[in-house]
Amino acid sequence: MGLTESFPAVRECLIVFARYPEIGKVKTRLIPALGAEAATSLYKEMAEHTLEQARTLRQNRESLSIQVWFTGGNETQMQAWLGNDLAYHIQIEGDLGDRMAHALQSAIAQGYQSVAIVGTDCPELDAKILDRGFRELQEQELVLGPAKDGGYYLIGLQRFVPELFAEIPWSTSEVFQRTVEIAERLGLTRFDLPSLSDIDTKADVAIWECVKLAKDAAQNLPRISVVIPALNEAENLPRVLKAVRNSINVEIILVDGGSADETIQIAESLGAQAIAGKRGRAAQMNLGATVAKGEILLFLHADTILPNGFDRFVRQTLQSPNVVAGAFELGIDSDALGLRWIEWGVKLRSHLCQMPYGDQVIFLKTSLFRRMGGFPELPIMEDFELVRRLKRQGRIAIAPASVLTSSRRWQKLSIVRTTLINQAIVIGYYLGIPPSTLAKWYRDRRK
Repeated sequence: MGLTESFPAVRECLIVFARYPEIGKVKTRLIPALGAEAATSLYKEMAEHTLEQARTLRQNRESLSIQVWFTGGNETQMQAWLGNDLAYHIQIEGDLGDRMAHALQSAIAQGYQSVAIVGTDCPELDAKILDRGFRELQEQELVLGPAKDGGYYLIGLQRFVPELFAEIPWSTSEVFQRTVEIAERLGLTRFDLPSLSDIDTKADVAIWECVKLAKDAAQNLPRISVVIPALNEAENLPRVLKAVRNSINVEIILVDGGSADETIQIAESLGAQAIAGKRGRAAQMNLGATVAKGEILLFLHADTILPNGFDRFVRQTLQSPNVVAGAFELGIDSDALGLRWIEWGVKLRSHLCQMPYGDQVIFLKTSLFRRMGGFPELPIMEDFELVRRLKRQGRIAIAPASVLTSSRRWQKLSIVRTTLINQAIVIGYYLGIPPSTLAKWYRDRRK
């Protein structure tokens, strides 16, 4: 993934179709089973959830606008219900196809280059899926989110294609398939998002209950603050940050040490809080920790990709008895056989000696980190020294998953030379050679 993924910014618009929640006029198919008031309450909760996901998406996609196209009520009532940070438009008369076509054509006429429309009755639709839809829409002409009842919960386009909304048997199980057939006949490139369920019957309500339980559980999880020290990392950041964003109750703080490239702009466009600090990895990480709001701190190098579900591994690891900190197994982004030996050696050192290094992504509770005074502000070996101090507090565990770090440092000087230099630095530190001397020697050897 390169710089073009985020720059230049594409003007994007998410259209949410909604109805003002008058009792007896929403979710009418559920009224016989739930009653009019309960059906209306259900509808309101799901609509508010949809807008919550849309706002989360907007935080991560700086060029995104949200429009609510509504029926029933008026704009004042809609603002009182859903907030005044959204653009409101009244839907035209006609069938669903007419109304979607008009809204989409209107947004494209306003200059938006990627437009997606969603409803409010698909609670499994979250900010991550919406984000995937808009990312795919930068390359594909059509993005569809198929619903399990044969319809679709999302349609996204780069340009207005009226044929996609004509001669479609709306509210039937043929909607998605007929739309696909038209797209194929027109030669449109297409991407399909995961298939999700609409809430149309009493049995479907269980899906919404599961979503609510998951939301409640997420709110009770300890927050993880991911702190990334960076310097001229524009090339690596998109992949690194997108892996972090696929998580629950996590904030991202990037501390820049004076980059001359677009590191800060990319970080902010991908949902990170970017702050400027003085150059030096220890100082940058300590600065990030001071503004962190999470109960857990995770220190991530800007060329290292976290594994899927990293947040779950972090929380589980820190819940283990006597564990004060953790890290991950190390994977290196190269097929070179020699690097497999490096990974094996790191595995032995980490498990037998409880000595992971910073490229394995160290994490611990914020309270302990602050109580220990943070990273020692050394020009080199700051992670090594922190881990030595942590070992005096308790056990350092290795999570059962691997991060993937860049092989660039081994490629620059060769595997053997890089390994020898690293080991010489460790030995020198044990022998009491001043870190400033070691740092100068390290820089000279890597030129």
